[in-house]
Amino acid sequence: MGVLTYKDAGVDIHKADRLMGNLKDKIHATFNPFVLNRIGGFGSLTEMPGGYKNPILVTSTDGVGTKLKIAFMSGKHDTIGIDLVAMSVNDILTLGAKPFFFLDYFACGSIEEKIYKDVISGICDGCSLAGCALIGGETAEMSSFYKEGEYDLAGFAIGFVDKENIIDGSDIKDGDRIIALSSNGLHSNGYSLVRKVLLEIHNLDLNEKFEGLHDKLYEELLKPTRIYVKSINNILDKFSIKGMAHITGSGLPGNIKRIIPDGLSARIDMSDYEIPPIFKFIMKLGNVPLDEMYSTFNMGIGFIIIANTADEKAIIGQLMECGENAFEIGSIQKAPDGEKVHISY
Repeated sequence: MGVLTYKDAGVDIHKADRLMGNLKDKIHATFNPFVLNRIGGFGSLTEMPGGYKNPILVTSTDGVGTKLKIAFMSGKHDTIGIDLVAMSVNDILTLGAKPFFFLDYFACGSIEEKIYKDVISGICDGCSLAGCALIGGETAEMSSFYKEGEYDLAGFAIGFVDKENIIDGSDIKDGDRIIALSSNGLHSNGYSLVRKVLLEIHNLDLNEKFEGLHDKLYEELLKPTRIYVKSINNILDKFSIKGMAHITGSGLPGNIKRIIPDGLSARIDMSDYEIPPIFKFIMKLGNVPLDEMYSTFNMGIGFIIIANTADEKAIIGQLMECGENAFEIGSIQKAPDGEKVHISY
């Protein structure tokens, strides 16, 4: 047996270094004034952002889930990084925190240059949309651990909020209004059911455009998760926001109930709501009950705000000016029966 190298075992360190070097300019473009070191160190150095009286560190970590399978099947990888950023920054946003820093973890069997470049570029795009810096990460090349062309992702967001400005739902009162912000489609949840219905049971062609849908199927399924950070930041200092929820896995009922105080209920009326086409498509082909759809998917609503009745119209107007589709969907009421969320379809 001849001399063996790490590359012979399937790990090309020099390739990874070269690709990261090619991406440095795009990564550096996400940096803010608080980043103190360049890419490549053993850790990331950042200053504490100024302007906080009593700063509280807010963190979140998440992945993209089985939406990655659609990226593998379609060969489209340039937006999946936006999903990765969105899942964490939207979560810390619900606490009133502004995201400043992001780190990523990319794991694969062997690095494929175009895939790697597209994914990391997408993460940079997501960071730019969220106004945070991509300050570090890890690329793990594990030969034979992943199938060829497949990879996994994890993301980590770091933000800050003044202790007196934390939004945790504790101030929600009877009579407050519930405002919805539209999603950009499926976002990053429910894809196990999506794949079961569309790809396993009906064996649909991802490259085909189906009646009722605006784009080819893979384009519909890979629309990136909307990042709400900049729009929400435009209203936080202007209005008294009582609670916020990022609508991810478990849909409207599962996420809104996380911020509703005991004794109160979010009463939501969706009877006149026009469900977006992609959700109707899945529901029809899979014969999925409506309540199951609402407890699995966002159903076209990606983010929720709870605020005073007096501020409702002004908040909606401000969000619309920021490019969001915002509208009222219900109110907070007393709930002696303990039901925290009630949705009328």
